[in-house]
Amino acid sequence: MAAGNDGANTPENDDPFGYLYADGQAAGAQAPQGGGYGYPGPAPAQPGVPRTSYNQVRTVGERQYGQQQPYVPPQQQQAPYGQPQAQYAAPETYGGPPTRVPPPPQQQRGGGRGPNTKGLLIGAVAIVAVVVAGIAAAVINNAGSEKDKDPQAGTGAPATATAKPSQEPTGEPTTEKTPAELPKQDAATLKLGGTAALAKDVQGAEGSDGTYVSGFNQVGSSVTWKADMPGDGKYRLTVRYAIPAVDAFATLTVNGKPNSLPIGLKNFIHSSDPNLEKNWQTTWAPVTLQKGENEIKISCEDGNQCDVLLDWLEVTQVPG
Repeated sequence: MAAGNDGANTPENDDPFGYLYADGQAAGAQAPQGGGYGYPGPAPAQPGVPRTSYNQVRTVGERQYGQQQPYVPPQQQQAPYGQPQAQYAAPETYGGPPTRVPPPPQQQRGGGRGPNTKGLLIGAVAIVAVVVAGIAAAVINNAGSEKDKDPQAGTGAPATATAKPSQEPTGEPTTEKTPAELPKQDAATLKLGGTAALAKDVQGAEGSDGTYVSGFNQVGSSVTWKADMPGDGKYRLTVRYAIPAVDAFATLTVNGKPNSLPIGLKNFIHSSDPNLEKNWQTTWAPVTLQKGENEIKISCEDGNQCDVLLDWLEVTQVPG
C-alpha cells in the first residue's frame, strides 16, 4: 500500500532520495518543500515533487552523533489528526543518548574455575624435592671427605686396643670357695656284715668290674660306709639297687643313731618282670651329716624286707 498521493511524477522523481545524490540532482530531483523526508509536516502531492515519506530522512552528513538532543515526549511527536504518522523515528530524536550494546562478558580462563591450585601444589612439591636432594648430596660429599681424612676409615678393622701386661701371680690364696666334691662309693668296697657278699652274676651293675653286694636278704646283713664330709648340713643319701619287681626297705643308721626315715627300696619303675638285671633303679633318703668323717650303715633288721642287690652309695646336696 503506497503512502500519500503519487500525483503526476516523472521517472526521475521515483527515487525519493534522488536529490541527495549528484546524479539525482542532475536529473532534476528537488528537496521537498513543506515537509517530508525528515522535515516536519506533511506535503501535498505536487507535480514534479517526490511523494511524502513517513520516515524522517536527513541529508548525508547532516546527522551528528554523540551530541545531547532535547527529549521530546512521544505524544508530542504525533502528527495532527488526519495526517500520516511516522512509524519509526531515529533514536536521537527522542533526546536520549545513543543506545550502546554492552560487549559480551569475557570468559575466564579455565572454564570459570578459580586459580589453578593443582599446578601450584605440584610446583611447591618439586621445589621441596630439589631442596632435599641438595641437602642429601651435601651430606654425602661431607661424609666422603671425612673418610679421606681418616686412613683407617672403611677398612672394617676395629682399632687395636692397648695391650695390658698380664698380672703376675701373687701366691696369696683367693677367698673364692671351690665347690667341694661329695663322696660316692661302690658298695663292693664297703665294710660288709652278716651274709652280705660280693657278686657280679647279674648284668647292669655300674660298680668296678660289674661287682655288686648280694646276700642281703638275711637279718644281720649290712654295709657300712665311712664318708668324709666337707661341712655340716643336710644332704641326700642316694643308693642304686635292683629288686625282683617287689618293694623292699632296710634300716638306715647315721653316726650310730637310727635315721628318722628308713631307706625305701621300692619298685619305682613299676616293673612286673622279676629279672633283676631289668630292675636297676635309684632311691634317696634325707640325712644330717657333720663335717669330717660320718658312719653310714644300711642293715637288714627284724621286720625289714631285704631281697635287694646294692650297687653304689652317693651323698648329694639338697636342692634349694
